[in-house]
Amino acid sequence: MTRTIIPFGPQHPVLPEPIHLMLTLDDEVITEAVPAFGFVHRGLEKLVEIRDFHQMIYVVERICGICSMLHAMCYCQGIEEMMGIETPPRARFLRVIWSELHRMHSHLLWLGLFADSFGFESLFMQFWKIREKILDIDEATTGNRIIVSVNVIGGVRKDLTLEQTRGILSELKSVETELKRLETTILNDYTVQNRTVGKGVLTAKQAYELGLVGPTLRASGVMQDARMLKYAAFDDIAFTPVVETDGDCYARCKVRFREVFQSIDLIRQAIGKLPNGEIAVKVKGRPDGEVTSRVEQPRGEVFYYIRANGTKHLERLRVRTPTFANVPALLTMLPGAGLSDVPVIVLSIDPCISCTER
Repeated sequence: MTRTIIPFGPQHPVLPEPIHLMLTLDDEVITEAVPAFGFVHRGLEKLVEIRDFHQMIYVVERICGICSMLHAMCYCQGIEEMMGIETPPRARFLRVIWSELHRMHSHLLWLGLFADSFGFESLFMQFWKIREKILDIDEATTGNRIIVSVNVIGGVRKDLTLEQTRGILSELKSVETELKRLETTILNDYTVQNRTVGKGVLTAKQAYELGLVGPTLRASGVMQDARMLKYAAFDDIAFTPVVETDGDCYARCKVRFREVFQSIDLIRQAIGKLPNGEIAVKVKGRPDGEVTSRVEQPRGEVFYYIRANGTKHLERLRVRTPTFANVPALLTMLPGAGLSDVPVIVLSIDPCISCTER
Protein backbone atom coordinates (compact mmCIF):
# COMPACT_ATOMS: atom_id res chain seq x y z
CA MET A 1 0.00 0.00 0.00
CA THR A 2 1.08 3.57 -0.73
CA ARG A 3 1.08 5.95 2.24
CA THR A 4 0.25 9.55 1.33
CA ILE A 5 -0.35 12.73 3.32
CA ILE A 6 -2.58 15.27 1.61
CA PRO A 7 -4.11 18.59 2.69
CA PHE A 8 -7.90 18.90 2.59
CA GLY A 9 -9.07 22.53 2.63
CA PRO A 10 -9.28 25.28 3.70
CA GLN A 11 -10.42 26.13 0.17
CA HIS A 12 -12.46 23.36 -1.41
CA PRO A 13 -15.14 23.25 -4.13
CA VAL A 14 -17.66 21.57 -1.80
CA LEU A 15 -17.04 22.70 1.77
CA PRO A 16 -18.34 26.19 2.61
CA GLU A 17 -16.19 26.46 5.74
CA PRO A 18 -12.41 27.09 5.93
CA ILE A 19 -11.62 23.87 7.79
CA HIS A 20 -8.19 22.40 7.10
CA LEU A 21 -7.40 18.71 7.52
CA MET A 22 -4.14 16.88 7.05
CA LEU A 23 -5.18 13.40 5.91
CA THR A 24 -2.94 10.36 6.00
CA LEU A 25 -3.99 7.72 3.47
CA ASP A 26 -3.07 4.14 2.69
CA ASP A 27 -4.09 4.03 -0.96
CA GLU A 28 -7.63 5.53 -0.79
CA VAL A 29 -8.32 4.71 2.87
CA ILE A 30 -7.83 7.37 5.57
CA THR A 31 -5.75 6.25 8.54
CA GLU A 32 -5.37 9.57 10.36
CA ALA A 33 -6.86 13.08 10.28
CA VAL A 34 -5.36 16.15 11.96
CA PRO A 35 -7.47 19.36 11.92
CA ALA A 36 -6.05 22.88 11.81
CA PHE A 37 -7.78 26.20 12.49
CA GLY A 38 -7.04 29.91 12.61
CA PHE A 39 -8.04 31.11 9.17
CA VAL A 40 -10.88 33.42 10.28
CA HIS A 41 -10.00 34.25 13.90
CA ARG A 42 -11.54 37.63 14.81
CA GLY A 43 -11.11 38.04 18.57
CA LEU A 44 -14.73 39.01 19.23
CA GLU A 45 -14.60 37.95 22.88
CA LYS A 46 -11.98 40.63 23.61
CA LEU A 47 -14.35 43.38 22.46
CA VAL A 48 -15.92 43.36 25.94
CA GLU A 49 -13.08 45.71 26.86
CA ILE A 50 -14.31 48.47 24.53
CA ARG A 51 -18.03 47.73 23.96
CA ASP A 52 -20.51 48.06 26.82
CA PHE A 53 -22.77 45.19 27.82
CA HIS A 54 -25.67 46.48 25.68
CA GLN A 55 -23.49 46.90 22.58
CA MET A 56 -22.13 43.37 23.02
CA ILE A 57 -25.50 42.00 21.89
CA TYR A 58 -24.65 43.11 18.35
CA VAL A 59 -21.14 41.71 18.64
CA VAL A 60 -22.21 38.21 19.71
CA GLU A 61 -24.78 38.15 16.88
CA ARG A 62 -21.85 38.37 14.49
CA ILE A 63 -20.08 35.35 15.92
CA CYS A 64 -22.23 33.46 13.40
CA GLY A 65 -24.87 34.93 11.12
CA ILE A 66 -26.88 31.72 10.78
CA CYS A 67 -27.06 31.31 14.58
CA SER A 68 -27.20 35.06 15.28
CA MET A 69 -30.58 35.14 17.02
CA LEU A 70 -29.61 32.29 19.34
CA HIS A 71 -26.23 33.80 20.20
CA ALA A 72 -27.97 37.03 21.20
CA MET A 73 -30.68 35.17 23.13
CA CYS A 74 -28.12 33.12 25.07
CA TYR A 75 -26.16 36.28 25.92
CA CYS A 76 -29.26 38.25 26.95
CA GLN A 77 -30.55 35.40 29.10
CA GLY A 78 -27.22 35.31 30.92
CA ILE A 79 -27.23 39.06 31.62
CA GLU A 80 -30.90 38.91 32.67
CA GLU A 81 -30.17 36.12 35.14
CA MET A 82 -27.22 38.05 36.54
CA MET A 83 -29.29 41.23 36.99
CA GLY A 84 -32.42 39.47 38.26
CA ILE A 85 -34.53 40.64 35.29
CA GLU A 86 -37.81 38.83 34.61
CA THR A 87 -38.61 38.96 30.89
CA PRO A 88 -42.29 39.34 29.93
CA PRO A 89 -44.11 36.12 28.92
CA ARG A 90 -44.84 37.47 25.44
CA ALA A 91 -41.14 38.14 24.85
CA ARG A 92 -40.26 34.58 25.85
CA PHE A 93 -42.69 33.16 23.28
CA LEU A 94 -41.46 35.56 20.59
CA ARG A 95 -37.91 34.38 21.25
CA VAL A 96 -39.03 30.79 20.65
CA ILE A 97 -40.65 31.74 17.33
CA TRP A 98 -37.60 33.53 15.94
CA SER A 99 -35.12 30.99 17.31
CA GLU A 100 -36.99 28.11 15.65
CA LEU A 101 -37.16 30.05 12.36
CA HIS A 102 -33.38 30.35 12.61
CA ARG A 103 -33.10 26.61 13.25
CA MET A 104 -35.20 25.94 10.16
CA HIS A 105 -33.21 28.11 7.80
CA SER A 106 -29.93 26.72 9.17
CA HIS A 107 -31.05 23.10 8.68
CA LEU A 108 -32.41 23.83 5.20
CA LEU A 109 -29.11 25.48 4.26
CA TRP A 110 -27.27 22.41 5.58
CA LEU A 111 -29.54 19.93 3.78
CA GLY A 112 -28.80 21.71 0.51
CA LEU A 113 -25.05 21.75 1.10
CA PHE A 114 -25.13 18.11 2.20
CA ALA A 115 -26.78 17.14 -1.09
CA ASP A 116 -24.17 19.23 -2.92
CA SER A 117 -21.36 17.36 -1.12
CA PHE A 118 -22.19 14.17 -3.04
CA GLY A 119 -23.19 15.86 -6.28
CA PHE A 120 -26.99 16.01 -5.99
CA GLU A 121 -27.28 19.53 -7.40
CA SER A 122 -31.03 19.56 -8.09
CA LEU A 123 -31.80 18.52 -4.51
CA PHE A 124 -29.42 21.23 -3.29
CA MET A 125 -31.37 23.91 -5.17
CA GLN A 126 -34.74 22.58 -3.98
CA PHE A 127 -33.80 22.91 -0.31
CA TRP A 128 -32.43 26.40 -0.80
CA LYS A 129 -35.57 27.45 -2.63
CA ILE A 130 -37.63 26.41 0.40
CA ARG A 131 -35.17 28.20 2.71
CA GLU A 132 -35.93 31.46 0.93
CA LYS A 133 -39.47 31.32 2.34
CA ILE A 134 -38.07 31.27 5.90
CA LEU A 135 -35.77 34.20 5.14
CA ASP A 136 -38.75 36.08 3.73
CA ILE A 137 -40.57 35.56 7.05
CA ASP A 138 -37.54 36.92 8.92
CA GLU A 139 -37.40 39.96 6.68
CA ALA A 140 -41.13 40.62 6.97
CA THR A 141 -41.13 40.40 10.78
CA THR A 142 -37.74 41.90 11.70
CA GLY A 143 -36.51 43.86 8.71
CA ASN A 144 -33.51 41.58 8.13
CA ARG A 145 -33.02 38.16 6.59
CA ILE A 146 -30.12 36.74 8.61
CA ILE A 147 -28.97 38.93 11.52
CA VAL A 148 -32.39 39.92 12.82
CA SER A 149 -31.29 41.84 15.96
CA VAL A 150 -34.56 41.33 17.88
CA ASN A 151 -33.09 40.51 21.29
CA VAL A 152 -32.49 43.12 23.95
CA ILE A 153 -31.72 42.69 27.62
CA GLY A 154 -35.16 42.44 29.21
CA GLY A 155 -37.06 41.06 26.21
CA VAL A 156 -37.28 41.74 22.47
CA ARG A 157 -37.45 44.93 20.44
CA LYS A 158 -39.95 43.73 17.81
CA ASP A 159 -43.50 42.47 18.19
CA LEU A 160 -45.73 40.40 15.92
CA THR A 161 -49.13 41.61 14.83
CA LEU A 162 -52.07 39.25 14.40
CA GLU A 163 -51.71 39.64 10.63
CA GLN A 164 -48.04 38.70 10.80
CA THR A 165 -48.68 35.57 12.88
CA ARG A 166 -51.31 34.47 10.36
CA GLY A 167 -48.83 35.10 7.56
CA ILE A 168 -46.20 32.99 9.33
CA LEU A 169 -48.63 30.09 9.78
CA SER A 170 -49.70 30.29 6.15
CA GLU A 171 -46.12 30.33 4.89
CA LEU A 172 -45.12 27.46 7.16
CA LYS A 173 -47.95 25.37 5.76
CA SER A 174 -46.50 25.93 2.28
CA VAL A 175 -42.99 25.07 3.52
CA GLU A 176 -44.28 21.87 5.14
CA THR A 177 -46.01 20.79 1.91
CA GLU A 178 -42.88 21.38 -0.18
CA LEU A 179 -40.66 19.57 2.32
CA LYS A 180 -42.92 16.52 2.32
CA ARG A 181 -42.43 16.29 -1.44
CA LEU A 182 -38.68 16.00 -0.85
CA GLU A 183 -38.95 13.45 1.96
CA THR A 184 -38.77 10.41 -0.31
CA THR A 185 -35.79 11.86 -2.17
CA ILE A 186 -33.66 12.84 0.83
CA LEU A 187 -34.42 9.71 2.85
CA ASN A 188 -35.06 6.92 0.32
CA ASP A 189 -33.07 7.83 -2.79
CA TYR A 190 -30.37 5.33 -3.78
CA THR A 191 -27.76 8.06 -4.33
CA VAL A 192 -28.32 9.56 -0.88
CA GLN A 193 -28.26 6.22 0.93
CA ASN A 194 -25.23 4.96 -0.99
CA ARG A 195 -23.20 8.01 0.04
CA THR A 196 -24.39 8.28 3.66
CA VAL A 197 -25.44 4.92 5.16
CA GLY A 198 -22.63 3.42 7.21
CA LYS A 199 -20.34 6.42 6.71
CA GLY A 200 -18.71 8.16 9.68
CA VAL A 201 -20.33 5.92 12.30
CA LEU A 202 -20.25 6.98 15.96
CA THR A 203 -21.78 4.81 18.67
CA ALA A 204 -23.77 6.35 21.52
CA LYS A 205 -20.88 5.61 23.89
CA GLN A 206 -18.36 7.31 21.60
CA ALA A 207 -20.60 10.32 21.02
CA TYR A 208 -21.21 10.81 24.74
CA GLU A 209 -17.58 10.36 25.75
CA LEU A 210 -16.36 12.72 23.00
CA GLY A 211 -18.72 15.40 24.34
CA LEU A 212 -20.71 15.86 21.14
CA VAL A 213 -23.75 18.13 21.04
CA GLY A 214 -26.79 18.77 18.86
CA PRO A 215 -28.00 16.62 15.96
CA THR A 216 -24.57 14.93 15.74
CA LEU A 217 -25.08 13.61 19.28
CA ARG A 218 -28.78 12.79 18.94
CA ALA A 219 -28.13 10.85 15.70
CA SER A 220 -26.10 8.41 17.80
CA GLY A 221 -29.02 7.74 20.12
CA VAL A 222 -28.31 10.17 22.97
CA MET A 223 -31.38 12.20 23.97
CA GLN A 224 -29.78 15.47 24.96
CA ASP A 225 -31.02 18.91 23.96
CA ALA A 226 -30.57 22.26 25.73
CA ARG A 227 -34.25 23.05 25.06
CA MET A 228 -35.01 20.44 27.71
CA LEU A 229 -33.69 23.01 30.21
CA LYS A 230 -36.97 24.91 29.60
CA TYR A 231 -35.44 28.29 28.78
CA ALA A 232 -37.52 31.00 27.06
CA ALA A 233 -41.05 29.57 26.73
CA PHE A 234 -40.12 25.90 26.34
CA ASP A 235 -41.61 25.16 29.76
CA ASP A 236 -45.04 25.93 28.24
CA ILE A 237 -44.52 24.09 24.94
CA ALA A 238 -44.61 20.33 24.32
CA PHE A 239 -41.14 19.26 23.19
CA THR A 240 -39.32 15.94 22.76
CA PRO A 241 -35.86 15.78 21.09
CA VAL A 242 -35.52 14.08 17.71
CA VAL A 243 -33.29 11.01 18.11
CA GLU A 244 -31.89 8.39 15.70
CA THR A 245 -29.70 5.45 16.70
CA ASP A 246 -27.52 4.44 13.72
CA GLY A 247 -24.92 7.17 14.31
CA ASP A 248 -23.90 7.51 10.65
CA CYS A 249 -24.14 10.36 8.12
CA TYR A 250 -27.60 9.19 7.08
CA ALA A 251 -28.85 9.33 10.69
CA ARG A 252 -27.47 12.86 11.11
CA CYS A 253 -29.24 13.89 7.90
CA LYS A 254 -32.46 12.28 9.11
CA VAL A 255 -32.33 14.08 12.49
CA ARG A 256 -31.93 17.49 10.87
CA PHE A 257 -34.65 16.83 8.31
CA ARG A 258 -37.08 15.76 11.04
CA GLU A 259 -36.11 18.76 13.19
CA VAL A 260 -37.33 21.13 10.47
CA PHE A 261 -40.83 19.66 10.85
CA GLN A 262 -40.45 19.78 14.62
CA SER A 263 -39.57 23.50 14.44
CA ILE A 264 -42.74 24.11 12.42
CA ASP A 265 -44.74 22.43 15.19
CA LEU A 266 -42.98 24.44 17.91
CA ILE A 267 -43.66 27.73 16.11
CA ARG A 268 -47.33 26.79 15.72
CA GLN A 269 -47.54 26.00 19.43
CA ALA A 270 -45.83 29.28 20.35
CA ILE A 271 -48.14 31.34 18.14
CA GLY A 272 -51.18 29.48 19.45
CA LYS A 273 -50.19 30.22 23.07
CA LEU A 274 -48.74 33.69 22.46
CA PRO A 275 -49.92 35.83 25.40
CA ASN A 276 -50.75 39.52 25.27
CA GLY A 277 -48.62 42.05 27.11
CA GLU A 278 -45.34 43.91 27.01
CA ILE A 279 -42.39 42.67 24.97
CA ALA A 280 -39.61 44.14 27.13
CA VAL A 281 -38.92 45.65 30.55
CA LYS A 282 -36.74 48.63 31.37
CA VAL A 283 -33.24 47.75 32.49
CA LYS A 284 -31.70 49.70 35.35
CA GLY A 285 -28.22 49.29 36.75
CA ARG A 286 -25.27 47.27 35.55
CA PRO A 287 -24.46 43.56 35.79
CA ASP A 288 -22.25 42.32 38.60
CA GLY A 289 -21.17 38.74 39.25
CA GLU A 290 -20.77 35.72 36.99
CA VAL A 291 -23.18 33.41 35.21
CA THR A 292 -23.38 30.65 32.63
CA SER A 293 -26.07 30.49 29.96
CA ARG A 294 -26.97 27.73 27.50
CA VAL A 295 -29.32 27.44 24.54
CA GLU A 296 -29.71 24.91 21.73
CA GLN A 297 -28.39 26.28 18.45
CA PRO A 298 -29.03 24.43 15.15
CA ARG A 299 -25.62 22.73 15.53
CA GLY A 300 -26.04 22.00 19.23
CA GLU A 301 -25.62 23.54 22.66
CA VAL A 302 -23.83 26.88 22.88
CA PHE A 303 -22.34 27.78 26.26
CA TYR A 304 -21.75 31.35 27.49
CA TYR A 305 -19.69 32.27 30.52
CA ILE A 306 -20.13 35.92 31.51
CA ARG A 307 -18.34 37.76 34.31
CA ALA A 308 -19.13 41.36 35.22
CA ASN A 309 -17.85 43.81 37.84
CA GLY A 310 -20.60 46.42 38.08
CA THR A 311 -19.22 48.66 35.34
CA LYS A 312 -20.65 49.13 31.85
CA HIS A 313 -17.98 46.81 30.42
CA LEU A 314 -17.97 43.09 31.10
CA GLU A 315 -14.87 41.64 32.71
CA ARG A 316 -14.94 38.38 30.72
CA LEU A 317 -16.96 36.72 28.00
CA ARG A 318 -16.25 33.13 27.00
CA VAL A 319 -18.20 31.30 24.33
CA ARG A 320 -18.07 27.53 23.72
CA THR A 321 -19.72 26.91 20.37
CA PRO A 322 -21.17 23.57 19.23
CA THR A 323 -18.69 23.09 16.39
CA PHE A 324 -15.83 23.36 18.90
CA ALA A 325 -17.40 20.37 20.69
CA ASN A 326 -18.12 18.41 17.50
CA VAL A 327 -14.85 18.77 15.55
CA PRO A 328 -12.97 16.18 17.70
CA ALA A 329 -15.44 13.59 16.44
CA LEU A 330 -13.84 13.83 13.00
CA LEU A 331 -10.71 12.22 14.43
CA THR A 332 -12.87 9.18 15.17
CA MET A 333 -15.15 9.29 12.11
CA LEU A 334 -12.59 9.71 9.31
CA PRO A 335 -10.09 6.86 9.89
CA GLY A 336 -11.24 3.88 7.84
CA ALA A 337 -13.30 6.00 5.44
CA GLY A 338 -12.51 6.50 1.77
CA LEU A 339 -11.14 9.79 0.45
CA SER A 340 -14.36 10.43 -1.49
CA ASP A 341 -16.33 10.22 1.76
CA VAL A 342 -14.45 13.09 3.43
CA PRO A 343 -16.72 15.96 2.23
CA VAL A 344 -19.83 14.03 3.30
CA ILE A 345 -18.48 13.09 6.74
CA VAL A 346 -17.11 16.57 7.47
CA LEU A 347 -20.37 18.22 6.46
CA SER A 348 -22.36 15.71 8.53
CA ILE A 349 -21.31 17.54 11.73
CA ASP A 350 -22.46 20.85 10.16
CA PRO A 351 -19.19 22.69 10.90
CA CYS A 352 -19.20 26.45 11.45
CA ILE A 353 -15.62 27.65 11.68
CA SER A 354 -16.74 31.27 12.01
CA CYS A 355 -18.51 30.25 15.26
CA THR A 356 -15.57 28.18 16.44
CA GLU A 357 -12.91 30.85 16.00
CA ARG A 358 -15.02 33.80 17.20
